[in-house]
Amino acid sequence: MVLLIVLMGAAAGQLAERVLCAPIVGWFLGCSSGGAPSQTALSDIPPDYLTLYMQAADTCPSLSWTTLAGIGKIESDHGRSTLPGVASGTNSAGAGGPMQFLASTFTEVVARHPLPAGGATPPSRYNPSDAIYAAADYLCDNHVATDLTGALWTYNHSDLYIAQVVTQATQYSTTSSPGTDSGGSNAGYAAVLYAQGQLGIPYLWGGDGPAQGGFDCSGLTRAAYQAAGIDLPRTAQTQYEAGPVVPAGEPLQIGDLVYYGTATNIHHVAIYIGNGQMITAPGRNKVVKTASYRWKGDDYFGATRPAN
Repeated sequence: MVLLIVLMGAAAGQLAERVLCAPIVGWFLGCSSGGAPSQTALSDIPPDYLTLYMQAADTCPSLSWTTLAGIGKIESDHGRSTLPGVASGTNSAGAGGPMQFLASTFTEVVARHPLPAGGATPPSRYNPSDAIYAAADYLCDNHVATDLTGALWTYNHSDLYIAQVVTQATQYSTTSSPGTDSGGSNAGYAAVLYAQGQLGIPYLWGGDGPAQGGFDCSGLTRAAYQAAGIDLPRTAQTQYEAGPVVPAGEPLQIGDLVYYGTATNIHHVAIYIGNGQMITAPGRNKVVKTASYRWKGDDYFGATRPAN
């Protein structure tokens, strides 16, 4: 049995990273699938749940434990929620347990993927071990390694849900690698929270918000940072020129603005929310949505990190 010791105190974050990134029974807990937990994760996630998220993620190549933890936080506050359908019964949609499975979906997943020892007999969606391992299997079946947005959409058909999970997951990790970062200023978080509230609003060229009927790309990013107390220029080009520019190769942070085009022709801007995802107003006949900030053939140019 693998034991996870969560270290508390002033040096908890630094010590935990050494423990969680050391070889344990022949494998590397955490490092290969999301990195060591941030202080936010250590403070917020119960130790038994943190262990399960890390161990379950290791069963699916390229699944980050932080994604499982983000789902667990949004769905049930890591099993602590007292709402109907967490410890027993179901919510209004028929979902139950800490990872909020429909009974039929849970049964199908367990039939395809026998769960490890440590759960209930028979397996139960209300048992944390069974639920978290089943969630890892379900995400893996839906190609989370290559399409995080699509896998999360299958889990819950909501762009707001996807954005909340991705942002939460990013806050749980200390990993700093291209496209992901646990950092982010208070203004960056505030801007992302505002943008999450605009998901589903129609694209409107020149639009500055719902009062006008929609947003265009730079209208959305400007409004998001206005909500965070920072005034940006109106167009994508002038927002990039306003900077500060994120140096090439530096990991992105929550709230960074990402741009597409060339130095003299920036034609699109969106707001980065973590784990390679952004909130964007993509164009005519579309709505504000979550999407990957990089894709095959894109003309990504760079990023800025607005500040007062």
